[in-house]
Amino acid sequence: MQGLEGTAIATGLPSMARALGESPIRLNLAISAYMLSVAVCIPLSDWMARRFGARNVFCAAMALFALSSALCGLADTLPQLLAARVLQGFAGALMTPVGRLVILRATPRDRIVQAMSILTIPAVLGPIIGPLIGGFIVEAASWRWIFFLSAPVGLVGVVAAVLVIPDLRGEPAGPLDLTGLILAGGGVAALVTALGEVGRSDWRPGAILGVALLGGLSLLAYVRHARTARAPILDLSLLRLLPVNVALLGGGVWRVAMGASPILLVLLLQVGFGLPPLKSAVISFAGAAGALLMKGPATLVLRRYGFRRVLIVNGLLTSVLLGGIGLFQASTPHALVFGLLLLGGFLRSLQFTALGALCYADVPDSSLGGASALASMAQELSQSLGVAMAAVVLQTLLAFRHGATLTGQDISVSFLVMGALSLLSLPLFDRLPAGAGDALSGRSAARTGLVRQA
Repeated sequence: MQGLEGTAIATGLPSMARALGESPIRLNLAISAYMLSVAVCIPLSDWMARRFGARNVFCAAMALFALSSALCGLADTLPQLLAARVLQGFAGALMTPVGRLVILRATPRDRIVQAMSILTIPAVLGPIIGPLIGGFIVEAASWRWIFFLSAPVGLVGVVAAVLVIPDLRGEPAGPLDLTGLILAGGGVAALVTALGEVGRSDWRPGAILGVALLGGLSLLAYVRHARTARAPILDLSLLRLLPVNVALLGGGVWRVAMGASPILLVLLLQVGFGLPPLKSAVISFAGAAGALLMKGPATLVLRRYGFRRVLIVNGLLTSVLLGGIGLFQASTPHALVFGLLLLGGFLRSLQFTALGALCYADVPDSSLGGASALASMAQELSQSLGVAMAAVVLQTLLAFRHGATLTGQDISVSFLVMGALSLLSLPLFDRLPAGAGDALSGRSAARTGLVRQA
């Protein structure tokens, strides 16, 4: 529900702008308002789950997302739409980390990898299918149905959660760290805002740099605050755990490079190769198809080879394939392009699953919510930074050759740059000890069984 709507709205922006009497550029505020609300409120997820119970917060977040979706569909003015999107962002900021926390608490440690592999399926499908569904809805009915369709889905989700999810509770919450929430949430919001404006003409470079600097200073202030706070809103002490540190920092570098690929791929297929949008979308779907095919083998691969070896070898392969997209030409057979994108999606899914599970290696049960909140914030920043990096590289190439419009060669070079950037994650993955995360994939139990048999 969240993934579909988040990408479908981009397709419907022109129609929404005409209906509300606004320009499409101003309607971008509807996307920005949601992203800012998510960034500010993610740090609240762990505290609210402790205070009110993870299942209760998860159900309330889904119900609120459904209600706010309906309000978005009923909006007749831009302020009404923005208010509903802010409310929707608050709900979205709780759904993902708290939903993940529910799974972590209910799943045995040796099945965490399998659970994370299943959990990422909607996240993979949403951004790929969303534009197709959004375009169909806008042409067949009205943009308002992009939002109206989420309401019944959310209500069904609430009923299913109440019937299926156990009310597993962690340690009770302490007092709300309001200062930490302002510093951490405000810092991430400022960085997401600045990164979102990179490559656009709305803001001057000095303004973007100023907002980014403000966000960075706010996060530095939070680091100092967290050292002395009684119950910090984000538990940075988890970064001292080497698997968590590697998953967030090394994984962050890798995610930035991969986060740039969707927009670059669309540009390459449509601008570089001149393909129509529908054919471009069909070819792009290969990545999602490959990701779905990996969901079963991911657990077996990690159990056989371990996190460290998989992250290094698979990280190298995904980097080569990402850079290799830059070698595609308009004359390259579409079947070959589809096949390589399918393989790339297959391998990227394995890396995403491994990084997503590794965030919880060595984390005590009482800190699972804190680890989930940290992981969500890191992913939010990595995604924004990836899109910004793609814009910076493209703008730099344009300036270097004094060009006015993008060419296929610009986009191809950008893929090569992102592939090289992804390689920088490999030394960080190499810091992992050989047996890191074995308990999450069941590898330690399997090896113990082999020793006993011998």
